[in-house]
Amino acid sequence: MTPVELSRTVLRAVRRAVDDGELDVTVPGQVKVTPPGPGGWGDYATNVALQLARPAGQPPLRVAEILRQHIARTDGISDVVVTGPGFLNISVRGSDPTLVREILRCGRGYGHADRPTGQLVRLHAPHEVRAVVVMDAVARVLRSQGALVRTSCADRPEPEWTDVLDAHSDAYGSPGHPGHPGGPTSAAPLVAVRPVLAARDPLPLGRDAARWALLHPAAHDRPRITADHLVQRESNPLFRVRYAHARTRALSRNAADLGFHAEPAGPAVPDTQTSQDTKALHNALADHPRVLARSAAHHAPDLLARHLVTVADAVLPFLVTVLPRGAEKPSAAHRARLALAEAAGAVLAGGLSLLGIDAPEHL
Repeated sequence: MTPVELSRTVLRAVRRAVDDGELDVTVPGQVKVTPPGPGGWGDYATNVALQLARPAGQPPLRVAEILRQHIARTDGISDVVVTGPGFLNISVRGSDPTLVREILRCGRGYGHADRPTGQLVRLHAPHEVRAVVVMDAVARVLRSQGALVRTSCADRPEPEWTDVLDAHSDAYGSPGHPGHPGGPTSAAPLVAVRPVLAARDPLPLGRDAARWALLHPAAHDRPRITADHLVQRESNPLFRVRYAHARTRALSRNAADLGFHAEPAGPAVPDTQTSQDTKALHNALADHPRVLARSAAHHAPDLLARHLVTVADAVLPFLVTVLPRGAEKPSAAHRARLALAEAAGAVLAGGLSLLGIDAPEHL
């Protein structure tokens, strides 16, 4: 169950409580579900009971208990617990073929908007390499969420920034400059992209490592420009992300050699062997659309970069369970695990692409 589906589930619970006369409130247009905060529990949490308590004229804990009973009866929900003043903490079932099918259907576009939103965003960066790279990544993420984006730099970007780092700007100069976008774009406010400058030139790292070095830290943190970004070992987050993607592609090739392919699990395919291992991975994949939305809203590609590390760290221990061992024959469980691995690979590849970084098939 994805966060969007869970949000709809909670909304349906509110409607049922209203229809049954347990709550006398106006059903909200949407309900927000997020990973639980400190003191929370389960996979997701929502504060909808606290929001409805005053209009319902009931204590938040009473509202939460009413909604808990309705949500707990929903397929795909394993448990619902009320914590604190009335937070609903929800656990979803470990196996979610619907999520995997959705990711495999969308591929690298999982989490992207279905259609343009009509939002226009104008980004402007100073003539500085990190600012231009961050602006380029922010533009990619915003476009993935359906926004129309126009970018500009205070001066013409250096040729190396385009040739080596693949960082582009639609125009250059200050607003009103002939090279600056005008016309209908001028109706939208100008958003300044001003991250902390890099202390050293990132160009010697090459495109992928340099972009990661500039994008992985938050905008207010100074990036470390060192050769550590080039080493192929576990301590390098970029290596872990790209290695995890390459491993998922290798598993697909190896499975084809063994005569089977990916197939998301159905309700009759229990897989207790990996139930604990897959939960964190399912949660990370389900969280991907929310991370993209937050990254776009806050103009923060570092949120996406850190999320990709979370996905990679969740999928790497799982990958050893995908292929049959010894004389074991491929089963429905193996096909389901391969589908989950391929879904993780699609998320990693799509996220890297939005950061302007290659996702290699071999590493």
